[in-house]
Parts: sequence; C-alpha cells; structure tokens
Amino acid sequence: MSLAARTPLPEHRCETQADRLIAGTGIELYKQFKAVRSRSMRLAAPLSSEDRVVQSMPDASPTKWHLAHTTWFFETFLLVPHAPRYTVFDASYGYLFNSYYEALGERHPRPQRGLLTRPSSDAVEAYRDYVDHHMQVLLEQHFSVELEALLRLGIAHEEQHQELLLMDALHLFSQSPVKPAYDPAWALPAAGRRAAYVRHVGGLFRIGTDAAPFAFDNERPVHPEWVGEFQIADRLVTNGEWLAFMEDGGYRRAELWLSDGWALVKAQRWDAPLYWQRADLQAALQAALQAALQADSRPGSQPGSPHAPRPGWQEMTLRGLQPLDPERPVTHVSYYEAAAYAHWAGARLPTEAEWEVAARAGNLEQVDDVAWQWTQSAYLGYPGFRATADAIGEYNGKFMIGQMVLRGGANITSPGHSRAGYRNFFKPEQRWMESGVRLARDVTPQGATDDDSAEFARHVQAGLASTPKALSPKYFYDANGSAIFEEICATPEYYPTRAETALLGEIVGELDAYIGANATLVEFGSGASEKTRIILDRCTQIDAYVPVDISTTALEQAVARLKSAYPALRVLPLAGDFTQPLASPLPLSGAPRTGFFPGSTIGNFTYGEGVALLRAARNWLGSGSHMIVGVDIVKDTDTLLAAYDDALGVTARFNKNLLVRINREAGGEFDLDTFEHAARWNAALNRIEMHLVSKVNQIVRVGGRSFGFEQGESIHTENSHKFTVASFGEMANAAGWTVARHWVSDAPAFAVFVLRDA
Repeated sequence: MSLAARTPLPEHRCETQADRLIAGTGIELYKQFKAVRSRSMRLAAPLSSEDRVVQSMPDASPTKWHLAHTTWFFETFLLVPHAPRYTVFDASYGYLFNSYYEALGERHPRPQRGLLTRPSSDAVEAYRDYVDHHMQVLLEQHFSVELEALLRLGIAHEEQHQELLLMDALHLFSQSPVKPAYDPAWALPAAGRRAAYVRHVGGLFRIGTDAAPFAFDNERPVHPEWVGEFQIADRLVTNGEWLAFMEDGGYRRAELWLSDGWALVKAQRWDAPLYWQRADLQAALQAALQAALQADSRPGSQPGSPHAPRPGWQEMTLRGLQPLDPERPVTHVSYYEAAAYAHWAGARLPTEAEWEVAARAGNLEQVDDVAWQWTQSAYLGYPGFRATADAIGEYNGKFMIGQMVLRGGANITSPGHSRAGYRNFFKPEQRWMESGVRLARDVTPQGATDDDSAEFARHVQAGLASTPKALSPKYFYDANGSAIFEEICATPEYYPTRAETALLGEIVGELDAYIGANATLVEFGSGASEKTRIILDRCTQIDAYVPVDISTTALEQAVARLKSAYPALRVLPLAGDFTQPLASPLPLSGAPRTGFFPGSTIGNFTYGEGVALLRAARNWLGSGSHMIVGVDIVKDTDTLLAAYDDALGVTARFNKNLLVRINREAGGEFDLDTFEHAARWNAALNRIEMHLVSKVNQIVRVGGRSFGFEQGESIHTENSHKFTVASFGEMANAAGWTVARHWVSDAPAFAVFVLRDA
C-alpha cells in the first residue's frame, strides 16, 4: 500500500476533517520528497565514481558526501525519533555524515571529507534506498503536523545541497588541466541588455516571510523596516562591464577596496572573477590534452568538447571552458569584489530590505534564475528572531556572524526553492558559489529630478557665494537650453558649427581608418547628435553608438531620431555628467572604442580641467582607444565676440535660460529683466567669457539663501578657450594621449584632432 492510496487511521475512531487535511498534505509532501530525492541522483549521474569522492578545497564537499549527508538528515531528524522500531542503517554514518550539529556529537573533520573512500558510492546509494523506503513507511503510518514541518525542512535542506553539489563539481572540474564539462548541454544564463535603474519610494515595509507553507527560521519573523528612497538596477552587471572595471585597473586600485578585500587581492593575486582565464597558449595545450583524453574516455565519463584558443578571456562553466560572453551576467565574484566594483561604478550594493522591496514590486529582472546577488547587509537575525534550543536550532542561527546576505537565486538553484524573502549567506571572501552583482544608488534629496536638481541647487548656492560669482557651463543644458543651443548653431555669426561640420565632411573617410571595424563610438555631451550623423553615414563599420549627455530629455529625443534613421545601429544612451566620474561602466568595452568630443566643448575648461577631463575619458574608454576632438583656433577678436553675442540675441537668451532653470529647480527668485548678457575677450587667457551682469543693486534669494549683487557685478557662466595646434597638443599629451593626426579648416579656422591612447 502506498501513501497515495490512503493514510491509515486508528480503528477505534472515525476520520475527521483535520485527519483528511493531514492525509492530503502528506500525499503531496511525499510526492515532493520523492521528486527531490530523485533529482539529487540525476544531478550526480554525470559524475563518475572518481568524481564523486574528490574534495577540491575545504569549503567544498564530495558529491558522495552530499548524497549521504542529506540522507543522514532524514534518518536523524525524522526516522530515529518518529519511526517506531526503526534501525539505523550504519551507526558509523552519524559520525561520518553529520555536518555541523554540535548537539548530535562528534563528526568527521570537514576538510577531510575527500579522504572518505569508504563507504563506497554503491554503499551510499544503498543507504539512500534504505532511508527512502522507511520514510515512505513512516509517512504512511504516522504523518502529523510535527512531521510535516520536519519534512518540509528536509526537502528544502536537500535542495540546498543540490545547489552545493553543482557548485562543488564545478570547482573540482576547474582544477583539472583538461577542464571537463559536467554537462555539455547545461543551459547557461542568457545574454541581454545592460541594466537600467528603477526608482523606489521610501517608507515602512513589512520584510520577511511568514510560515506558510514553509520558510527557514532566518526569514522570520515578518517585521516592519524603514527603507529610504532608492534606485536599484533592474538587471545584473555583465561580463563586459566587469571587463571595463578590470581594464581600468579595478584589481590594482586600493582605493576601491575594503581593507580585508585588498589584502586578499594582494595575497591571492586576484585579477579576475574566479573561473576566468586567459585564452592563451596554455589554453590551447589544455584543449589538445582534453581532446586526446576524450578519445580514450571510458563509457559513462563526461568530458567536455575542446575549444580552439581564442583571444581575450574564457570562463569555466558547467558546460566546460567557454569563450567569455561580454553580455552575460558576471558570476563567481566575492562580496569584496562586488563592493569594489560598485564603488568604481559610482554606486553601491543594495541592502537586503531594498532588494526585497524591489523584488516584491516586480521591478527586477534576473531575480532568481541567474546568480545570487550580494547585498551590503550583514547576516544577522531579524528583530525577535530566536533559534530553537534543539539541534534543528543550529540550522541557521549559529552562522549569524562574519557573513553577508545574498538574495534571489541562481541558474543552479533547485526549481521552486527561492522566494522574495529567502536569505542566502556566505563569507565575504568566498566566490565559488554562483554569486553576481546588482547595483543600487541613493536618491538625491527631496525635489531632485533626472537632471539631479538637488545637486544643482547646492552648486548654484556655492557658485553665488564665491568671489567672483561663477557657475559651471554644464548647467546650461537642460532640455530648453539644449534646444536654444541648436538655434545658436544656426545663427550667421556662430562659425564653429559650420566650420567643424564642413571639415568633418571632408575628412570623414580618413577618420574611418582610426575608428576600426565593429567599433563603439562614444560621444561626450551628445546633445542632438547632429554632427555624429556625418560619421555614422560614412563609417558603416561602427557597431554601436553611446551618446552621453546630462539632459535626459535631449538624450531621449536624439536617441529616438537615431534609432529611426539607423535601425541596424545599437544605440546605448547613458545619462550622466561626463565632467564627473561616470556612474556606469562603458558598455561593449571589448570592442574598439573611439570617443567623439565635437564643438570645441573642450574650450569650456581651464587647462588643468581639460587635462583631467581628457585623462578621465582615456581611462574610461580603455587601452587602445582613440578620441576625435573638435578644437576652435585663435582668430581675430571681432569674429570671436560676434559668435558669442549674435545680433538676434539667441546667445543672450541661452545665457539667461540658466536663471530660468535656477528659478525652476533651485528655488531661485531671479528677475530676468535686471540681468543682461555680456561676452568678453580675455586676451591673457585666450578665451571668450560669458557673463550675466546685474543692471542694478539687488538681493536675490535662491533656495532660502540671500545673495547680494552690486550694479555691474556679474555671474561668470562660461569660458570658451581658443587654441593653437601646439597648445592643444600639449594638453592632450599631458592627459596621456598622443596626437595621431589633425586637420585645420580654412578661415574662420577650426581644427579636428585624432588622439591615440599613448
């Protein structure tokens, strides 16, 4: 008789509704029990007897031990105390296969599990069959609410060890010079787009999982927790983004790392995620050896297919050694690496409460089917958590020290095992598990917008409090300012746009040779991206275009036009202030990269600022990159002044729009009629200066602060430095670039430089 037929009841009483519910639950749980036990054996099936006994490091366990330990769990916690007349399979197994339960006595040392050649794999399978049979008998005859709780825990426990079995098998195979495959057809996580940030409001949220039908004790109790407003990435960090971190010296820059993490980097010579390796001559030798062994392999073994050596990186997976896909999520990184990457990216790791809030809201992708995601939360008990006083109480509580929480689930997690409140945990230095990275960011204070108005307000107040008063020209470019600038470019007096556009049209064929095949073109301060079209129309080898602009509105409009005009081009917009360290890594960092910085925008910066900007661009673009820079040349004063003070007053409107923006976004009270636009030539510094001049004595309030202006006092809003070929070459060299080529137009002179990473 099977449990599915009927759960017998004592003959002296009638079956009650509660009895029927218990019986129905028992039938369903027994099906789950059989399924999980069968799955463990299926996962072990690709592994030979030799594979199953080896322990590749102290943190890992042999497959044979996992199969025996999960069986010991059911025997120890269900059969021995609850099955009348049950006889243990082998009394020595309690010593051999206890993991960490101090209340149950001594046990075999964890680092020596790989020395257990006996009992054999066949004996362990016999042990599993014996326990499974007696579990069926127990559940048919004595199923109860208490047994239900223990059985659910045992099923979840075995699912955890199924994941550990795969983790440990991968680590074992990674140590082999032949890099065998666990399963050549194992499905790897799919490649996909780069992440976007999703904004979440703050508030008081209920965090944790209730007890129905099952949750681990560390997920309880459900409790209120205050979560501030935050942003969280909807997808995980990719291999390509991680490569950009590495190329920027991520594993060599101590300032990015927590102290203990940096000590590990130096001591263990970390320079990449755990299972990455260079595809060099050694990889070719390994592939040749693997092919030879495959030809001689015995039936039942599962070697992987050899791969020809490829440039760049390869990654060890359950499918064996694979070429690194830059668009797949990065995995097998430690907490220390995740935190360093987040620091480099201008972000942070989410708290586990933030992660749970976002996951329950349904705003995250790659939640539980790719990689567990590190949080910045230490693994501690929730308010009100109490471990039980028995051996089961040792399951989670005793590990609440020195570990960090991961959320979600992984490609190797058992089906149905994860949930929004699930708390995984590992030590910060560990990385053999399937761990990945999801970024988060703080939200700027109340009133902030996509253009970072709160930061803008602070900068405005600081600029008005300085002597002389000055503001950064980057704040010209809100949506309205960007549109007015396009009008400036069409005025008769503003020669830079026409001169540069004509020059680009003449030299674009020569520029194509510097850009390279399948290249990524990155434009700093892209605006309407009009000049970019000259390059895109002729340089058909460009694979992707990354416009970077501080105005999200202007960026969205330009991207829509470009996608319509160039449907085959990958357009990957990045909203950000390129004068600051960009918060996001450069997408598609493995491709040839060319920066594009037209319009003589470099002239808005002082010499030192320009050097810093060009150096930052070189670091961000990476080694082997190029940069195309438009540079205005020194010329007669009348031509220069007219270009910045046109007869129609468009430039004046552009300048005064800054006051409009301050009034709108920073709580300003400027009267625009009391200020006038002025353009001045500073011969000593070879620059045009733009000012907003107060026509009267007045006091202006901005964000609750008062600022006095005397008549004739100005706010210095922009510089536009003019260069000679020699002076710009000196700036480029100081930033680590080499001038590869330059062209100068006819009068009014304008130059285009191609810089090469030195």
